[in-house]
Amino acid sequence: MNWIPISIVCIYIVLLYVVTWVTRRLSRGGMIAYLLAGRSLPFWVVAPLLTGLAVGGASTIGVAEMAYKAGISAGWYNAAWAAGAILVGLIAARRYRRMEVTTLPELFERHYSTAGRVIGVFGQLVLQIVITSLQYVAGGAILSSLLPDVFSFKMGMLVTAVVFVGITLIGGFWAAGLTNIINVILIYIGVLLGAIIAVGKIGGFGELVAKLPPQHPGFDLGAIGPWLILAWFLVMITMAFSVQSVVQISFAAKDSSSASKGFLLGGLIILPVGFISAIIGLSATILHPGIIPTEALPRTVLSLSPIIAGLVLAGLWAADVSTASALLVGSATLVVGDLIKRFVAPDLKEKEERVISRISVFVLSVFTFILAISVSGILKTLLIGLSLTTAYTLVTLMTLFWPSVCRRGHATWTLIVSMAALALWLYFPRFAAFFQKISPAHPIFFLWIVSIATFILVAIFDKRKIKI
Repeated sequence: MNWIPISIVCIYIVLLYVVTWVTRRLSRGGMIAYLLAGRSLPFWVVAPLLTGLAVGGASTIGVAEMAYKAGISAGWYNAAWAAGAILVGLIAARRYRRMEVTTLPELFERHYSTAGRVIGVFGQLVLQIVITSLQYVAGGAILSSLLPDVFSFKMGMLVTAVVFVGITLIGGFWAAGLTNIINVILIYIGVLLGAIIAVGKIGGFGELVAKLPPQHPGFDLGAIGPWLILAWFLVMITMAFSVQSVVQISFAAKDSSSASKGFLLGGLIILPVGFISAIIGLSATILHPGIIPTEALPRTVLSLSPIIAGLVLAGLWAADVSTASALLVGSATLVVGDLIKRFVAPDLKEKEERVISRISVFVLSVFTFILAISVSGILKTLLIGLSLTTAYTLVTLMTLFWPSVCRRGHATWTLIVSMAALALWLYFPRFAAFFQKISPAHPIFFLWIVSIATFILVAIFDKRKIKI
């Protein structure tokens, strides 16, 4: 009966391409039209675009993977994402939109230095590429579980790439936003149906609790530990203020009010998805003991009726497509706006900008696919990569709200030192082990200490005030 779910997934893909093709005219023009939707997104597109970006492989496959081992507490990941979105909507989204910039590194050059912009681009691209690569992993897990006789894990990753790269190449940011309305609806249909029916097959929540292995954390909301929960909130709130693909959504809103409303609504939509996915992961411990944790959610869904399985898996796959499309657009904006137009070809015409943007999307997609082949541990990889956003968030917020203490060297030195600190943490285990004796065992705490200390030192020794 595998032809039923795969047919539903194929119908979903066709629908995405129909929407993309019909709306492609909205992206005609130069870089602003293609990569920032002409700065004309209403709040009801901003919200699903943000939700689609947030609810990807980490929020569904990754949370279920962790819940398979750590229980319902894995759902705090999405709660942390929602908190970040809501805080941006309350504090920064309006200001971001009024800046009329295309990237955060552009903001750094405007106020600090060219070196700050270049270093900022490098770090942002690393972040974007790491997050994008995780969507291939989740997509491959979904399709290889859906049709194991047709898709290998790597073939599933490749098909996932072809779909979201095609949508992005044809329609740009407008297509990402409009197709994400479909994606978010499918995501909710998918995870809700999956959770309800999986728990029903076990016999209800009472039976789910009773049948869990004796040592399994189950529905203990604090099972992963308070320090890790705090680390997640700190990482995701920090990330929401400074990852290019997130803040670019506010840059693309039609006005400051649309940016703020879209982020607030998006945060509310994001909040429940993680806990629902965690319930599916919990169910998998009973329905499919002994499997690879990454396949906890897809395998559980596959055991449902063919039509339900098709709807759920289409929703799960939609999560990857929606996230990856926005990430690719954000990465291409960095390459085109901060590198090519700034240093190589500043006088590009609109048609040339659009061509270069599409080439950038394609090249970046190939590179991230190659990286994805070596990725393991979705949430762990993502959260370590996002720790790098501490310096970006600190510099950005200080520029917005306390510019009088900012100095010309802040962007350059805070970014460089935080990058070096993360490398020290990752490649010198003895140092990480030493720090963990006196602090929680996550690099985000270490990087915030390093970033703040660097900012203070630069403020003391650098007397050059920024351009306000």
